[in-house]
Amino acid sequence: MKKAIVTLIAGLFATAAFAQTPAAPAASVPAKVEAAHTKAVVKADAKEAQAVVKADAKEAKAVVAAKTEVASAKTEAASTKAKAHHKAKHTKAKADAKLASATVEAAPAAAK
Repeated sequence: MKKAIVTLIAGLFATAAFAQTPAAPAASVPAKVEAAHTKAVVKADAKEAQAVVKADAKEAKAVVAAKTEVASAKTEAASTKAKAHHKAKHTKAKADAKLASATVEAAPAAAK
């Protein structure tokens, strides 16, 4: 009976020893998975950072372009205003000249 109990106990210890041996490779699999996960996370963070930098650069470029467009529009508006002012001044001068010539023509006719 003692030999049977000793055999059973030895069998339990042996079973326990064999049951824990495969646990080591099983532990390395999650480590590999975790390493792959960490690598993927780092890669995703790098891509995100790169996309943010690109977006910021694009925004800065758009701001510069917008400022250039605003400056160009202001210059164009000033030029257009100057042209309109010059044209109006010229038209007024023509109208004044017509009025003066009509007045001169009308004055001798009225004197007769």
